[in-house]
Amino acid sequence: MKTNIEREEIIKAINVLLNQAYDSTLDEILVLLKRIEEAEEEEELKAYDEAKEDIRINGTVNWKEVKKEINLG
Repeated sequence: MKTNIEREEIIKAINVLLNQAYDSTLDEILVLLKRIEEAEEEEELKAYDEAKEDIRINGTVNWKEVKKEINLG
């Protein structure tokens, strides 16, 4: 995960390039960003469904057991 400063620098660099881009390029970039967002949403939903299925099959973990394992580790 990037720091706020790193993110701001990247966004500034992207904005410079976007301001220099042709309109058709901007349209293509928008389509690509939307596809990326949709793919990320699909991945999140898949992970959520897999976690639910894992809980259904294996049950949940007792919180006291988790705390014990953390303290022993």
